[in-house]
Amino acid sequence: MSLSLYDVCVPSYLQSLSAVEKLLIKGEQFCQDNNIDTGEFLKVRLRDNMFPFSFQIISIAHHSLGAIKGIQAGVFGPPEVKSELSYAELCLLITDAKSALEALPKDEVNKLSGRAMKFKMGGLELPFSVENFILSFSLPNFYFHATTAYGILRMKGVEIGKTDFLGQMRISS
Repeated sequence: MSLSLYDVCVPSYLQSLSAVEKLLIKGEQFCQDNNIDTGEFLKVRLRDNMFPFSFQIISIAHHSLGAIKGIQAGVFGPPEVKSELSYAELCLLITDAKSALEALPKDEVNKLSGRAMKFKMGGLELPFSVENFILSFSLPNFYFHATTAYGILRMKGVEIGKTDFLGQMRISS
C-alpha cells in the first residue's frame, strides 16, 4: 500500500483537531460546573519557560491547516499572535482549521508532493522537501502542542483521559 502526502497528514490532523475540539468543550464545561472563567485557562503553563495554553491551541491550528498553507506558499514560519484570543475564539480557531481541512481536496494536497520549501524564523532558514517538512517538523510540532494543551487541561482538573486525546481512531471495519 502506498501513502500519498494527503494520507500521511490530513487524516491525522483531522483526528486530533476533532479530539481537541472535544477537549475544549470539556474544558468549558468544567469551568461552568466549577464557576471558573475560561479566561483563567489562557495563560496557564505547564512550566514557567513554556508557552501558555492559548499559544498551544493557536499552534495546533498553525501546524495543521497552517502547515498546508505553508507548503502551498513554499515557506512556513511561527504562528503570528497579534492579540490575546478568548477561549471561545480559540475554540473557533480549531473548528475553522478542521472545517478547512475537511473541505480540502486530496489532489490539491497531493500535487504539492516533491516540492522544496523552507521554514523561516527571523534569520533562520531551514530547507525541507514538503514530505520531510510534514513528517519531521509539522506533525511532531502538531502533536507536541496538542499534548501540551491536553496536559494543561488535566493539570487544571478537567476530567479527560487518553481516549479523549486520541479521538476517533481510524480502525478497520
